[in-house]
Amino acid sequence: MGRSSRACSVLRSPLLLLLLSLGCAAAQKGSTWKTLSGKAPAIIATGGFSGLFPDSSDLAYQFVQFASSPDTALYCNVWLTKDSVGICLPNINMDNCTVIADVFPKGKNTYNVNGVSTTGWFSVDFKSTDLDKVYLKQSVLSRPGYFDGTMLITPADFVFSQYKPPAVWLNVPLDSFYNQFNLSMRSYILSTSKQFVADYISSPEVNFLTSISGRVSKKTKLVFRFLDERSIEPSTNQTYGLMLKNLTFVKTFASGILVPKNYISPVTPDNYLLPYTSVVNDAHKAGLEIYAAGFANDNILSYNYSYDPLTEVLSFVDNGVFAVDGVLSDFPITPSEAIGCFTNLNNSKTDHAKPLVISHNGASGDYPDCTDEAYKKAVADGADVIDCPVQVTKDGIPVCMGSIDLMDGTTVATSPFATPAVTITDLKDVPGVFTFNLTWDDIKKNLKPMISNPQSQYNLVRNPRNKNAGNFMALSDFLTFAKDKDLAGIMITVEHAAFMAEKLGFGVVDAVIKALDDSGYSKQTAQKVMIQSTNSSVLVKFKQETKYDLVYKIEENVRDAAPSSIADIKKFASAVSVGTSSVFPTAKLFLTNQTNNLVQSLQTAGLPVYVYLLMNEFVSQPYDFFSDATSQINAYVQSAKVDGVITDFPGTAHRYKLNSCSSMGKNTPNFMQPPQPGGLLSTIPPSAQPPAAAPMPLLTESDVAEAPLPPVSNTTTAHSPSHAGLRMRSDVSILVTLLMLCASLLI
Repeated sequence: MGRSSRACSVLRSPLLLLLLSLGCAAAQKGSTWKTLSGKAPAIIATGGFSGLFPDSSDLAYQFVQFASSPDTALYCNVWLTKDSVGICLPNINMDNCTVIADVFPKGKNTYNVNGVSTTGWFSVDFKSTDLDKVYLKQSVLSRPGYFDGTMLITPADFVFSQYKPPAVWLNVPLDSFYNQFNLSMRSYILSTSKQFVADYISSPEVNFLTSISGRVSKKTKLVFRFLDERSIEPSTNQTYGLMLKNLTFVKTFASGILVPKNYISPVTPDNYLLPYTSVVNDAHKAGLEIYAAGFANDNILSYNYSYDPLTEVLSFVDNGVFAVDGVLSDFPITPSEAIGCFTNLNNSKTDHAKPLVISHNGASGDYPDCTDEAYKKAVADGADVIDCPVQVTKDGIPVCMGSIDLMDGTTVATSPFATPAVTITDLKDVPGVFTFNLTWDDIKKNLKPMISNPQSQYNLVRNPRNKNAGNFMALSDFLTFAKDKDLAGIMITVEHAAFMAEKLGFGVVDAVIKALDDSGYSKQTAQKVMIQSTNSSVLVKFKQETKYDLVYKIEENVRDAAPSSIADIKKFASAVSVGTSSVFPTAKLFLTNQTNNLVQSLQTAGLPVYVYLLMNEFVSQPYDFFSDATSQINAYVQSAKVDGVITDFPGTAHRYKLNSCSSMGKNTPNFMQPPQPGGLLSTIPPSAQPPAAAPMPLLTESDVAEAPLPPVSNTTTAHSPSHAGLRMRSDVSILVTLLMLCASLLI
């Protein structure tokens, strides 16, 4: 079962283009680790970079050398063909990871696999030459399928001879299974060991490991793999959970153990962390190394990790108590970052230098928007700037709310105020219950905050235990809270100012200025005050009346800004916020090579640039960032050179600023180099390429210019349809209050 070196080189060529900018240096760590040996934990790439490419494919294995630590081991699940050739696949059922059902539609069979009747396509039914026409496909449906059908199955010896990695891990999922076919996995492994030296050989079967012990190279570590605790180990007929209590026995035939990560760090039924188990210390006391498996950035992580896979890895290697001896991951870039650049950090260090970490509705990835808990978390997590988007209540109180529609961030939908909702086309095309429909007391006493779930369509929700935690904050509360905190400043966002002036009779600009004056912000310099708006008219008015830093938010995705538009922006703003896609355009979640010069043009004109909105959930990120929020931040900082990031998860961005690789210059390790836009896209065959994205428009002066804000009207004489709706809401509010009063009297 062979492929020419020409085929291999063809696949390599676009991959090299992908990462031309990457270096090859590794970050060095001089500290002693809490592993058994005292050395840094090993990084093992499960099936190569299988989080992106089909598991055990050419690209998956090749990509590891570009996007991981240079000492990363390549991992191969070994299966035998009918003619005793070892191949690498993630699953015994080939239909799950190859197109074999299309090539051999009648090849389905049913076999007994360790006591379980299993139906599918099995390697034992095919000769290696049969499989030369069977292509791989992505085995995880949520991962990109653009590489399906482009790469052949990889022979196990190919991992040694073609990729020449620093280490190889051969995992033998089944041994006794092959006896019924007169095949011997033991013979295959011993034969291969005469030609190549595997650094690790693992298996969940005791008899297999004992049968090869002493017969392979002394450099090869034998590792006993634990499956689910209730599963039965076929050699001893004991459960793996019971065997975990007898590690001294395991030590007689293995030098290490491989366990699912939940053996070490279990979770509750609702997916929150429980205390660590003693299994790492137990293994080390028995003289066994312990490796943790099951790391994948696009899995559902414990809510304690805030959708940050780097935080998860660090909890296994840098928790102050123990470190596992190795990590097996589908995304080896993340353990590379953790071990190479993010251990032993001083998380209490505050550095308000660029890039600024600016919260979005507080730490809204962990708590409901704009609540006291969200702001406390943002400060504790190291945000440089915390933000307040200002809305107004019926009684004229400026409040911090992520949306003017209470349906978006409160429990109003389940409250007496839910109906009748009103449609105000100036604000939204759908019915809503707006902040100005209720008094501040209505909101505080009858509603609860509700955490935002921007990726709920993918069944990804945020911190359910705290979905209603915290208290609403008036602008005055926010200013009082922020004033004595170690912050570079605050950002106040003002939208819908013209609507408030004309339809509500409320001057939001004047109200914000007064609140800042009353809180003493206008007379201090310790924290800068930033005012952000998508409306130039708002910023013009603030510039006329204050000396605060004004941030123009470009709402549209644009490729660049015309010189005249930049000149106009400079008349009223001192910085600009731009969307992520205006910096790195995408097509079907791949970065494109479309050139966007927006950041450079703005910075050349003396305007700092902040990028919004960064989220940790992997579905919000292009594939080029490897489902890793840290990799995404790194690209915007190192490649785009933005001056700040606006994020729902300020803790992730703050930790990025502390990483020990940030000042390494030309010696920066490859896994901390930003991806080349369009590089990953270029590896997809032309026939499978997603449609090209249309060029983004240019920001022009007409996009920026606006009429001045209208004067504040007297709403007591207004009779527009929207005000009829507002009065209707007021009547309902009064009715609800009366009903509640009557109920209390009856009680």
